[in-house]
Amino acid sequence: MKILKSSGFKNKETEKIVKEQVSAIIEDIKINKDEALKKYNLKFDNNDRSVIKVSKEEIEEAYKQVDEEFIQNLKVAAKNIENFAMAQKESFDNNFEKEIYPGVILGQKHIPVTSCLAYVPGGGYPLFSTALMLIIPAKVAGVKRVVACSPTMKSTPKINPKTLVAMDIAGADEIYATGGVQAIAAFTESIKPVDIIVGPGNKYVTEAKRQCYGTVGIDFVAGPSEVLIIADETANPTYIAADVLAQCEHDLNARGILVTTSEKFGLEVSQKVDEMLETLPTKNIAKPSWDNNGEIILVDSLEEAVQISNEYAPEHLEINVENNEGIIEDLVNYGSLFIGEYSAEVFGDYVSGTNHTLPTLKASRYTGGVWVGTFIKTCTHQVLNKDAVKSLGPVAINMATEEGLHAHANAARVRVDDK
Repeated sequence: MKILKSSGFKNKETEKIVKEQVSAIIEDIKINKDEALKKYNLKFDNNDRSVIKVSKEEIEEAYKQVDEEFIQNLKVAAKNIENFAMAQKESFDNNFEKEIYPGVILGQKHIPVTSCLAYVPGGGYPLFSTALMLIIPAKVAGVKRVVACSPTMKSTPKINPKTLVAMDIAGADEIYATGGVQAIAAFTESIKPVDIIVGPGNKYVTEAKRQCYGTVGIDFVAGPSEVLIIADETANPTYIAADVLAQCEHDLNARGILVTTSEKFGLEVSQKVDEMLETLPTKNIAKPSWDNNGEIILVDSLEEAVQISNEYAPEHLEINVENNEGIIEDLVNYGSLFIGEYSAEVFGDYVSGTNHTLPTLKASRYTGGVWVGTFIKTCTHQVLNKDAVKSLGPVAINMATEEGLHAHANAARVRVDDK
């Protein structure tokens, strides 16, 4: 292995300070409820709204502020996301009961959570696509109360109209004009609480989700966005450079990583990246992100490339080699996989139908991204008859007694001894 371009990536965040600040806000909202929520809305977002919930009239006004082409584009993306979510639900929607021992019937049911919050970031860009990615799978899963929220714009105490329209098209039941730590805390402690909170955010939102986890469910704790690309000399360096920069423009901590079997190709990609940066409107973010966090790694074989990829466990994984099918089975750690030169990550981000809310920071070693199953609990049940109790009761009594749990043993014994 040879490093053609190294990363200066380091986690420089002052975690202790962030934790303390987030904890203080959560505690304030726990005690002072809506009063504290409004205080932080004003402090952080210049949001002076007295009514946080977005009205039907506001939604209608948002539609007037966006053009028809934008609305139609959202509907195309929404339909693809919905169709894929429905296919996901069908793939595991198999409630069953089975007699696994004489007189013992066991079963399982897939039960949607009752309510969820789709947190849609504001920040530097209106991430309206995230509204589709979070709300639609929840609706397909059968969640009865799907709530959405997003920070307001700095210029006015309203959600960006593009985001608001996307939330409505996706089917949100309630929409609230609030964001940040205070929003996460509010839907745990103040506004009618939800069962699970999903969606990306900055380090403060992420820490808030981490601290609230347990009181409320979350999708996962996410960090900076990342893409890893495995490519050989048959790939198109222009395509790869474009995909790297598409990732780098997310924020200053985003990571673009190329693993290649060709030194010539790696250097070509590096040159293409530099050329594209010259005219890229988001150069002020993409360039330092690439300079500080980008990597180009030269490997001796695709087997080594696969090993490195599995160790990185990237959020997005693109493969663009002569025989893509030859390595797919060995790739096991990724949030979402993009196969072939035309399957750019950008399509998954917006319109192809897979979800773009994905695990980062190597979390893809143990979880996938947001999907219909995020909003569904798999719960078991059992029914035993008298014969089963007579047969299995002595086993349960013995095992409970061996553990020293005599009340457990007695709960079985009273049934065994009952004539």
